[in-house]
Amino acid sequence: AAEGLKQMVANKTDVIRDGKLVVIDIADVVPGDVIKFSAGDMIPADVRFISTKDTFVSQAALTGESAPVEKYDTAGDPDAALTDLANIGMMGTDLVSGTATAVVLYTAENTFFSSIATSLSGEKAQTSFERGVASVSSMLIKMMLIIIPVIFLINGIIKGDWFSALLFSVSIAVGLTPEMLPVIMTSTLARGALAMSKRNVIVRTLGSIQTFGEMDILCTDKTGTLTEDKIVLEKYMDLTGLDDTRVLRHAYLNSFFQTGLKNLIDLAIINRAEKYNFPEIIKNYTRIDEVPFDFSRRRMSVILEDKTGKRQLITKGAVEEMLAICSFVEVNGQVKTIGEDERKLAMTTYEKYNTAGLRMLAVAQKNEVPDEDHFTIADESNMVLIGFVGFLDPPKESARGAVKILREHGVRTVVLTGDSEGVALKVCEKVGIDVQTIVLGTDVEQMSDLELIEVAKHCNLFSKLSPMQKKRVVRALQEDGHTVGYMGDGINDTPALRQSDVGISVDSAVDIAKETADIILLEKDLMVLEEGVLLGRRTFGNIMKYIKMAASGNFGNMIAVVVASIFLPFLPMLPVHILTQNLLNDFAQMGLAFDDMDADFVQKPQKWDVKSLKSFMWIMGPLSSIFDILCYIILWFEFGYNSMTTAPYFQTGWFLFGTLSQIFIIHMIRTGKIPFVQSKPAPALLFSTSLVGIIALIIGFTPLATVLDLRQLPLHFLFWLCVLLILYSLSVQIIKKIYQKHIGPWI
Repeated sequence: AAEGLKQMVANKTDVIRDGKLVVIDIADVVPGDVIKFSAGDMIPADVRFISTKDTFVSQAALTGESAPVEKYDTAGDPDAALTDLANIGMMGTDLVSGTATAVVLYTAENTFFSSIATSLSGEKAQTSFERGVASVSSMLIKMMLIIIPVIFLINGIIKGDWFSALLFSVSIAVGLTPEMLPVIMTSTLARGALAMSKRNVIVRTLGSIQTFGEMDILCTDKTGTLTEDKIVLEKYMDLTGLDDTRVLRHAYLNSFFQTGLKNLIDLAIINRAEKYNFPEIIKNYTRIDEVPFDFSRRRMSVILEDKTGKRQLITKGAVEEMLAICSFVEVNGQVKTIGEDERKLAMTTYEKYNTAGLRMLAVAQKNEVPDEDHFTIADESNMVLIGFVGFLDPPKESARGAVKILREHGVRTVVLTGDSEGVALKVCEKVGIDVQTIVLGTDVEQMSDLELIEVAKHCNLFSKLSPMQKKRVVRALQEDGHTVGYMGDGINDTPALRQSDVGISVDSAVDIAKETADIILLEKDLMVLEEGVLLGRRTFGNIMKYIKMAASGNFGNMIAVVVASIFLPFLPMLPVHILTQNLLNDFAQMGLAFDDMDADFVQKPQKWDVKSLKSFMWIMGPLSSIFDILCYIILWFEFGYNSMTTAPYFQTGWFLFGTLSQIFIIHMIRTGKIPFVQSKPAPALLFSTSLVGIIALIIGFTPLATVLDLRQLPLHFLFWLCVLLILYSLSVQIIKKIYQKHIGPWI
């Protein structure tokens, strides 16, 4: 991604050296060089303009704003953002029109553009879930490394068979290793990626599916993500702000009859005019000439003649430039000489809608047109200003619904845009984002990290941001404890995409944005975000089921094995029993990857909570140990399996109880509700656990037990087995209710 950014600059540039104009490679440009620019040139370094003439620069790569910015040889507002400084040009931008001379300030890796590339290098930080899984795995392994030598020494000293003690200890180590964690995680995430692919969503990073579920703030760029990245004609009005189709008709004639490639504004006017059957009037006019658009005038004109020979000059363009050529205004059907009141009326209407987020153009015309074939800029004078047309980059049809659904699922949407605050606010209103305050890039620049964290807690709209300021806002939200997603499609979005916990882009995005993103939407339908969030939460939940089960179960098994090693004259299970039981349990747990989550679980963001996990382990682990010890007591006293000769029967009983209790605990842990009654398992989980349960019963109550060096148990052991399992399940259910009331969520 970083290399891709560095390649997006021109190869040659014109430099004045020793009083001569020479062409050199951009790699040879050094600070202090004076560069001559003309229209179409890319700026190869960060420069300060020392002379300009009608100089307009496209800064879309840095700010996301498609409209070119005029540059001057003076700085203007010294407190403005770097990209807003009128006399500064930056590497990666280009001249759209005009000429300029500039002195080089910074080159190569010292430029603003290269700072973006630098921000994309290195490894992405681990998510809280990845850190949590690593910490739990590390904790279990450390516990195992401590307890296994203890078990080895106890069995070796008490029983005197050091080799058997070694095999038993190694088998216990294998049984306590959470070897199914990577399998459960990979299969669960892969299943999620497959489900997302059916919704035309590419998952580039498997772990991002889970982070989707953890996400509680979605930061998004405006252009191309919330909006269609196209222009529509929103308003056509007279100078008082009232709708006026006559203004639309004149704008339509101007756009239709201009030659050359029609821009997005012209197409928007033509598309809107088709609803009024205006194309029918075209046959009544003939184009005589036109005065093309240029960035210095910021307007264009066409001269038309109707069938009666009447001529008309129609002009549209930027409001300030249009007022400069208008001597008259038309208000309420009357043409008046433009005065202070008329100028104030026009500017009030313009500013009202411009502040509301519309891109405003003025429309003027005049009928006093000479009988000539060629016209120039000089003919654009003494015009009659008749009204305005206002344009908007419309929100995607699915944007409002997506924002609403995300809000209902506990995800706050924050807009980070390089566009102006008026335009951004208009879009936020249309898509249903509540905006109480607007923070500008200049404000962000002056804030400390702590101040930005406080502001970001309540602000849903940041405008006129540079790429690195977007990254700062994302980082501020993360430091406040949030899991942050970022959705963007431009080069200016890549630092924030990289910083975010889950980066989302679209198929139409620039390559660098897609390379940086974790998830790519192939369609414009933002409702797929809901599916991603819900899928992420289901994935998170299923992985947490296994982790909580493994952590508590392994902790409980350690306690039970230590107790058995101290008090039993024989091994509670042989190595082959432990490994077989472990294999059966692994198969039963595989169904967790396909399990469903309760509806209330997926309604809110799910975050990794190490404290909650430890509490769960310290409560559920000893509980399982208590029932293991009860099983020991029943086998020892009720059935008399208390000698070396009856040891295989004891081992069979504990093997059977341990396997079946593991199946029961899978269903008890998988939901915070009453299993099978209030929450039903997925068919895959029901199948895997049922099959293992049947196999365990066959091993325990048939002659097949001898294959594993076990013994067939008497049928009346089934009664005690049922009593233990029922009491165990009831105990877990009671503790579950107490846990949820006093400690926190069950999963």
